[in-house]
Amino acid sequence: MAHDTRRLAELAGHDAFIQRHNGPRAADTARMLETLGVDGIDSLIEKTVPAAIRLDRELDLDPPRSEAEALDYLKRLARQNKVHKTYIGQGYYNTHLPAVIQRNVLENPGWYTAYTPYQPEIAQGRLEGLLNFQQMVMDLTGMELANASLLDEATAAAEAMALCKRANKKVKSNAFFVADDVLPQTLDVVRTRAYYFDFELIVAPAAEVADHDVFGALLQYPGQSGEIHDLTPLLAAARAKNIMTCVAADLMSLVLLAEPGALGADIVVGNTQRFGVPMGFGGPHAAYFATTDKLKRSIPGRIIGVSKDARGNQALRMAMQTREQHIRREKATSNICTAQALLANIAGFYAVYHGAEGLRTIATRIHRLTTILAEALTRKGIALAHDSWFDTLRLTGVDAGKIHGRAMTHEVNLRYFADGDVGVSLDETTTAHDLDVLFDVLMGEEHGFSVSALDEAIADGGISGIPAACRRDSDFLSHPNFRRYRSETEMLRYLKRLENKDLSLTHAMIPLGSCTMKLNATSEMAPITWPEFANIHPFAPKDQTAGYLQMIDELAAFLVEITGYEHISMQPNSGAQGEYAGLVAIRRYQAAQGQGHRDVCLIPSSAHGTNPASAAMAHMKVVVVECDADGNIDLDDLRAKAEQHSEALSAIMLTYPSTHGVFEEGVREACEIVHRHGGQVYIDGANMNAQVGLARPGDFGGDVSHLNLHKTFCIPHGGGGPGMGPIGVKAHLAPYVSNHVVTPLPGVEADCGAVSAAAFGSASILPISWAYIKMMGARGLRQATELAILNANYIAARLGEHYPVLYRGRNGTVAHECIIDIRPLKEASGISEEDIAKRLMDYGFHAPTMSFPVPGTLMVEPTESESLYEIDRFCDAMIGIREEIARVESGEWPADNNPLVHAPHTQADLMDAGWDRPYSRELGAFPSEAVKAGKYWPAANRVDNVHGDRHLICSCPSIDNYRD
Repeated sequence: MAHDTRRLAELAGHDAFIQRHNGPRAADTARMLETLGVDGIDSLIEKTVPAAIRLDRELDLDPPRSEAEALDYLKRLARQNKVHKTYIGQGYYNTHLPAVIQRNVLENPGWYTAYTPYQPEIAQGRLEGLLNFQQMVMDLTGMELANASLLDEATAAAEAMALCKRANKKVKSNAFFVADDVLPQTLDVVRTRAYYFDFELIVAPAAEVADHDVFGALLQYPGQSGEIHDLTPLLAAARAKNIMTCVAADLMSLVLLAEPGALGADIVVGNTQRFGVPMGFGGPHAAYFATTDKLKRSIPGRIIGVSKDARGNQALRMAMQTREQHIRREKATSNICTAQALLANIAGFYAVYHGAEGLRTIATRIHRLTTILAEALTRKGIALAHDSWFDTLRLTGVDAGKIHGRAMTHEVNLRYFADGDVGVSLDETTTAHDLDVLFDVLMGEEHGFSVSALDEAIADGGISGIPAACRRDSDFLSHPNFRRYRSETEMLRYLKRLENKDLSLTHAMIPLGSCTMKLNATSEMAPITWPEFANIHPFAPKDQTAGYLQMIDELAAFLVEITGYEHISMQPNSGAQGEYAGLVAIRRYQAAQGQGHRDVCLIPSSAHGTNPASAAMAHMKVVVVECDADGNIDLDDLRAKAEQHSEALSAIMLTYPSTHGVFEEGVREACEIVHRHGGQVYIDGANMNAQVGLARPGDFGGDVSHLNLHKTFCIPHGGGGPGMGPIGVKAHLAPYVSNHVVTPLPGVEADCGAVSAAAFGSASILPISWAYIKMMGARGLRQATELAILNANYIAARLGEHYPVLYRGRNGTVAHECIIDIRPLKEASGISEEDIAKRLMDYGFHAPTMSFPVPGTLMVEPTESESLYEIDRFCDAMIGIREEIARVESGEWPADNNPLVHAPHTQADLMDAGWDRPYSRELGAFPSEAVKAGKYWPAANRVDNVHGDRHLICSCPSIDNYRD
């Protein structure tokens, strides 16, 4: 019967997607197994995955569906969503994404399949896009420095609070002020973060900011009800009391409002969603974070800086990379491990596309329509809560029930306050016709007002909702990048020119260990721009989001079955956010059991660097557990540490398979040791790609795990974000996951504050993972895991003849990744892991993960999506590099003049009239036949990291550079 079912599936084309997702063909698999000396994939899995944790059945998932079937079903779900005209505002707005950006960036795998720009020579395009983003933010906020994005406005505000505490040495208070008109979801996240930092929150009217003994303050500009505070006296009063100030500012409003930096703010944060990024039921959207130059060494997240390359040419890079949380561990200032690079690039390109003139037109039009509406309401005798506004009005003393009834008849969403007030927020997409409909909704159809007549009246009367003291009088976006690309032809060529500078999965395998750069199939990506998913407000009424909620519930059920947990929380919108959310759930649960004193977190020395950073953020004391010579957790040390800290033991954070690329045999015992001492087990899901269908963390001892949907479950990395990091938990932890103040979640304790701005995190990218699982089915998912393990072992076997493989499991196999030890070669030749990483660019590859988790090594992960051809091409490149190193070792090439230390080679090198190197130009730039057949050119020579950090410039180059 099973055989008949399989044949029917094949006839229906259900296996076609599995074959497209997985790289190796049957003959390739046989060849790799022969190389390994293994008689079948089952034998390899038996040698690799410990029997004690191996799943003895197939996952209980639906059979695989074809791409057409999956998309048809998903379209039916999408149609259950109702795309009404939305004026809810509250930090989220409808927007027009220019088609040239949608087609050539958002929907272009050349942009969305690239990795974080750790290797700048092959990321100059993304880096320029992010530099545009930083410049846009600096110009609009009036600040001296901006980062390359954070996860959302609420978490950016929480990071600002933490920065104020670190930086403010003059005030000893442990209290932080939050204005009572800050967005409710922002206050929710700030409250969660403050609790575990042991900060007191004081929530009061903005005017009272200087009346309290606090180390910092958060103000909203404009406020959540639309009121525009004159910040100048508020910021001055705070500064007089040494209070550091954060302003959460609507970026579109700053086109017309006085910039907070010029008014004295220390930090400005916010969201760039309305710069062309769809609402998407809450995300992903790029938050911004801007501050003063004196705080540049403390700013969270990534900063793009201007440096120079080996030829002295200007080149961009991620500045101050030693601040990355992977490296600083529990001393990290934040646990941030990602950003929203793809969305930041879109927002930056939106500003490039429109320029200052276009943004002024958009912002002025939004404000003008809002003012027309305000004038009509006032003439009708409807009171407004405030006499200032940019795009938002709060109607008070109205019959909210009647208004709601009329709004539903016209398919219009408004905001309804608990006290009976009604809010309306206009945006870029609002038209004069929409205003006519709003007149009917808010005042009844007999209102008698005309948009054009009211427009003339406010023009004649000079009526504005922006107080004179709050109006912007400074220029912005004067850099050539924001002035040059006005025709679509020019914009298209600019986007393509940047794309051509970057290496992505469209060019080659990206063999990064721990990052799982697999296929992001077009059929998985297509739904994210469907209007029914893209244009839904995160706070839309529940009856308008039935399709979203069903899709999310189905995805959660898939993940429950895959992981062995009982509940999934979809809120965390990054892996590091998932780590934090999981630890907070543990701490809440223990507090509810009267064990809130438990605060020790055991973390193996091999752990991902964000683990100790997340533990520190959850106010836990990190105790390191040592590893043995084989890279496994030292169980004797674990027993001793668990015994020593038994009364205070809260949790252990394990990564499985380990970051060393090994399935540790003692994982069950490790979990049991911690449980015996009253602790909980957190299993980091970064390496879940080696487990799906073979083992489930919830079965072998895990209480909670986060899942990197942007790794195992096919959400693309986007050049450094977006991501999603939902957590799976056992039933006892389910009531203690994150709730949401605006969108309460069933089954979760009401006082469990949020960790992200939206209840379901970056919901609009969840269809990607849903579609992947739906089209793969249980069989396809297991096969993908098996092939990921096979590909990694094949690489370890081929490269093991030329480089030491640092760690292997008990039977000599590796998991889904392997670590190549470069230290002996460096000792013998002087060639470093960085030289190899740069030389790989000449061979057309991105480098593996460098010096993590072990300094002086390269960690390689091929994934299941790479074909044997591409894997062999990579192995051939690494073997070719080893032969080049041998020529340095023998003295044929000097240690300081060889193709490795000069790598990568650019077209400028080939044109160099003064070539004085002991190898040919052809060998430098075309080191293999595969490269000769299709060359990818690095856009820059080796970038000078030291110069970039010593001379930190994080804004677009001056006009003089263009004259030169």
